Amino acid sequence: MPVVKEDHDIPVESDAGHVVDGTSRSLASESFLAHLLQIPCLIWAFTESNFITFVLPNTAFGVLGALAGPELLQNAAGAGRLTSATMLWPTLLAMAFNWTNVLIFDLQNQTAPQSLAEDQANKPWRPIPSGRITTQQARRSILVAIPLCLALNRLLGVEWEGLYIQIGSYVYNDLRGGDSRARDLLIAIAFALFNTASLRIAAGAGRADILLAPRPHDLAEGLPGRPAPPLQLSPAGCAWIGLISIVILTTMQVQDLKDQAGDRLKDRWTVPLAFGDWTSRVSLALLVPFWTGVCAYVWWPHGHWILVLPPVLIGALVTFRVLVKRTPKADSNTWKLWCLWGVGLYYLAPASLI
Repeated sequence: MPVVKEDHDIPVESDAGHVVDGTSRSLASESFLAHLLQIPCLIWAFTESNFITFVLPNTAFGVLGALAGPELLQNAAGAGRLTSATMLWPTLLAMAFNWTNVLIFDLQNQTAPQSLAEDQANKPWRPIPSGRITTQQARRSILVAIPLCLALNRLLGVEWEGLYIQIGSYVYNDLRGGDSRARDLLIAIAFALFNTASLRIAAGAGRADILLAPRPHDLAEGLPGRPAPPLQLSPAGCAWIGLISIVILTTMQVQDLKDQAGDRLKDRWTVPLAFGDWTSRVSLALLVPFWTGVCAYVWWPHGHWILVLPPVLIGALVTFRVLVKRTPKADSNTWKLWCLWGVGLYYLAPASLI
């Protein structure tokens, strides 16, 4: 019996009568794989500016709040408090929630007509101005991203927070709420929703219990893996998130200091443009120390006053920089430092238990 040697580089006749070149098919497969591998890079490129300043701080709020346990949550006493030894997986889940929802916001924001001109002038490295993806392709990707994101939100037990976030994203971007006087209020509400969901996820809320370790009382009852009663915010938890949202609302103008040229081009309403650069800086220099003191008073760790030093020192540095370091580059770094100051405030909740 003769042996037939297969050679995929030899043209073969398809059923349709067309000649298909094996080499061409191989190149097409490699091209598809290359495009597939670009997806993570594009996701990072769209969200890079908000990862350090939004995703990480919100994740930190959830994890640090979960470490405080019953102080901020109802039904937490029987569920067991999150500890440093068990915090990795809840942290990753909270980060996944924040990152996926921020991705949709950034896709909507960067494909909005009013954003394209600004990005061409001031942020040419972004995916659309740099030609890595077209506006139409980015808009189509939203059609895929939203259902996947909503499914993840439901799996994590925070579908309502996720739904309100998507509504807010539509109002901010498509209805141009982000260019109106309601901009800072919309951002503060978004922080409240993201922080609430992050806290519930990190503490094991709702269906997120299925993805976390079984609760101690479940194991005692012989029901491993059964979700504990859904964790809800306690009155103190609601008050804490409300206070942080007010802090953000009254100091959010720090992120507008670096973007005044672009905001003026877009005719966007911001505190620095409406009231003046110096007025905005002075208000920050007054409000940052004030809110640091208020939050430290709320969570004052009895007998451990040294634990309040991190937010105090970071807040003092923010105050110094907004008054002295006044270039766009310096303002950009001050904005990142402001985000770290916020994390310092979040840390006060678990620090009060030490």
